[in-house]
Amino acid sequence: MTSFRFLHAADLHLGSPFLGLAVKDAQVAELFARATRDAFSRLVTVAIESKVAFMVIAGDIYDGEWRDNSIGLFFNREMARLDRAGIPVVLVKGNHDADSVVTRSITMPESVRQFASRKPSTIVLDDIKVALHGQSFADRAAPDNLALAYPDPVPGHFNIGVLHTSLTGRPPHANYAPCSVADLRSRGYDYWALGHVHDYELVAEHPHIVFPGNIQGRNVRETGAKGGVLVAVDGGRVAGLERVFVDQARFAQVGIDISQYESLPDILRACEATCSALLEGADDVPHAIRLKLAGETPLKGWLLAERSQLTDELQAACHRVSADFWLEKLVLDLASPPLGSPRNGEVTVELAALVDAVLADPALATRAEEIVQEIRAKMPFAPGEGDGLSGESISELLAEAREVALARSMENRE
Repeated sequence: MTSFRFLHAADLHLGSPFLGLAVKDAQVAELFARATRDAFSRLVTVAIESKVAFMVIAGDIYDGEWRDNSIGLFFNREMARLDRAGIPVVLVKGNHDADSVVTRSITMPESVRQFASRKPSTIVLDDIKVALHGQSFADRAAPDNLALAYPDPVPGHFNIGVLHTSLTGRPPHANYAPCSVADLRSRGYDYWALGHVHDYELVAEHPHIVFPGNIQGRNVRETGAKGGVLVAVDGGRVAGLERVFVDQARFAQVGIDISQYESLPDILRACEATCSALLEGADDVPHAIRLKLAGETPLKGWLLAERSQLTDELQAACHRVSADFWLEKLVLDLASPPLGSPRNGEVTVELAALVDAVLADPALATRAEEIVQEIRAKMPFAPGEGDGLSGESISELLAEAREVALARSMENRE
């Protein structure tokens, strides 16, 4: 067998929206909105520059049904680049782009070959003695173990299984085409090119079973560098794996315990230190950062009351570290020191009790919920899973209102 390399990718999710990216710079919002397409274009460039023998895409090329043909035309354009470079592409459909989900189509170059969904089949690349085996999803739901029905390996060839699967389960990813490592090994293939899980994972060796992860993080739950895997084959065996990062923007979650800090400048310096640590692995890629301030602090009321100013100050602190660090969201998970403690200043038990009595009125909670629902109905997207404006519950909103009211009351007394 000859030596060659191929590129394994999955979960492109072309057409996936970036909803709720709360950055104030329109150009940055556009950069993130464009990132998925730009990441795939970069992946194709890597394939061409690396002179790979072929590319494998293990499902979820599209995020869902096309609103128009533009996303199909984009994918065709990139496939045509590979075709002109003499690089064939073999792909399966996953749950997001199953036959029943994506019904539109654009004619692709002949070098792009797709596994059918009716039953598993084999695609042979005769010039390099490679046999690929796979099956696309017919429907979004795929409860059956597809791997056990995959064809026998082709003798004298490097055999690759292509499968969109959750294996034995990879929460929070939904359970699709479930199977075990033992099931995959039983097929006798040399490599398993998996898709569906959005984090890179080398599941096993002998044979190599690999999730490359998705090529571009789409929200704050998909953090870190993203891309594909270059696989080197020599003498019919996997000789090496190399991750290639093509993502054009990244999400990160960082937290700071502010219990020890007594002032806003202290908090801003801590933010800069945290961002400086993040910068070491940033690879000059723009980052959307979700920052969580936590801990017990007498500053809680002021921080809640001045959230907008605080957000701007923290954004400025991020920019002092890198022009490409953007605050995606500020989360405050703070506690006040006990009433009457030295750290609580002049907030009195009587004042707190008065505010608590007002908030205990059931009519207030009912009216608050009505107001929130009126506002949410006018928002362009659903911001979260809770009842509040940003995904928090009504009780959390009222608890925050309590702290703001106490802070404002104390300001007026000074």
